[in-house]
Amino acid sequence: MTGQPLLAVDAPSLYFRAFHGIPEKAGQTSAGEPVNAIRGFLDMIAQLVRTRRPDRLVCALDASWRPAWRVELIPSYKKHRVLRGDVEDVPPGLQKQIPVLLEVLAAVGIPTFGVEGYEADDVLGTLAATQPAPVEVVSGDRDLFQLVDDERGTRLLYVGRGVAKLEDSDNAVVERKYGVPARWYADFAAMRGDPSDGLPGVPGVGEKTAARLVTRYGGVEQIMAALDDPDAGFAPGLRTKLKDASDYLDRALPVCKVALDVKLPDFDPALPRAPKDPDALLALADRWNLASSAKRLIDALQISSS
Repeated sequence: MTGQPLLAVDAPSLYFRAFHGIPEKAGQTSAGEPVNAIRGFLDMIAQLVRTRRPDRLVCALDASWRPAWRVELIPSYKKHRVLRGDVEDVPPGLQKQIPVLLEVLAAVGIPTFGVEGYEADDVLGTLAATQPAPVEVVSGDRDLFQLVDDERGTRLLYVGRGVAKLEDSDNAVVERKYGVPARWYADFAAMRGDPSDGLPGVPGVGEKTAARLVTRYGGVEQIMAALDDPDAGFAPGLRTKLKDASDYLDRALPVCKVALDVKLPDFDPALPRAPKDPDALLALADRWNLASSAKRLIDALQISSS
């Protein structure tokens, strides 16, 4: 696949990593207000723009970080990350920075949005499914390996170890890491479970067994259909475990699958050649001591746009 990519960025994934990767005291205003997440985020975007040379850029947000429809299916979904009610447990030092970061991105002219009822993952999935290829999704969320599609030209730039050590992932990388093709990653994850998302998985079926099942039979639907075939080769104990988990798998698979058909707002993904609102950006940079990071980002945008 040739041509410049759309860079589809999982904004929460990056700003959480920036916040935890840079000590608050190392990134502050003169008044002692933390801006480490903002600086780190802008620097990561600048580095990605310099190295990937996109011609389009969109940042996705969690309008609903724990959508009610997913919780209805799997009540434990992200429950361990709830602060109270349906409020996500976000460090106060980061919470204060998010509105400022969004103001900065708006002043630069980078489209940044979420869609009510959906997570950033679903916005990214829809971008990957609907925007002209190639598309490079940027995230440290393993769930997004399911979006990798060599034929369509969708890759995951996995930043679990940071942008400097990103893993440029095609289907071969997913198969090496997990033993399953990308198109079956959600089925694999539903069976294996994922404590970070509150997904229990099928009791007694770990990562290796889940990968073996997917490799041999396909997705959850094909695996469950094969249970009634006496020649399918299931050990009696494994057959029982899967049959007992059939209700869980019916509910977990839609939770694990990223939505590909979210109604997105109107947006222009074209990489900005200059700040959309230079006066606002200058005021924000001065108020929040962001001049160096803002300049690095603008310089990177201008180089990539040339």
